[in-house]
Amino acid sequence: MSNNVPLDLIGVRIELPTNTPILLLREQGGDRYLPIWIGTSEAMAIALASEGVSTERPLTHDLAAALIEELGAKLTEVVVTELRGGTFYADLKLELDGDIHTISSRPSDAVAIAVRMDVPLFADREVLNEAGVQIHDQADEEEIERFREFLDDVGPDDFDSTSAR
Repeated sequence: MSNNVPLDLIGVRIELPTNTPILLLREQGGDRYLPIWIGTSEAMAIALASEGVSTERPLTHDLAAALIEELGAKLTEVVVTELRGGTFYADLKLELDGDIHTISSRPSDAVAIAVRMDVPLFADREVLNEAGVQIHDQADEEEIERFREFLDDVGPDDFDSTSAR
């Protein structure tokens, strides 16, 4: 049995009152959510890609995806691997010429690339056990739906690009 748990990208939300972006992932078929605080530029990159918005010039994550493809590699998965000292770590798993290569990444960057390349997301079971938050209440589900509606109305100008993490 794999130690990795499949995740769905719920989206990016803004924590109030600090206006700090949070990447919100959910365990597939479960009720645990993995909230990861991220920088505003990464939040914008994830939100744009999730909504299928393309920019006139490639953003950094678009460039990374293009490099992976141009070099003949295939991104097979992204795994949130560790939580150490309050910081999450992730790996990009790339296949090239039959070999698997693992590249360490911030989860926000890894997810921003994964969304562009339609690649599955996972979390190490121990990370999900340690940092996952359970939501059982229907009111919480309604709050998530309201947040999704908020994401439909948010644009790049709504993020302050001066405070990246």
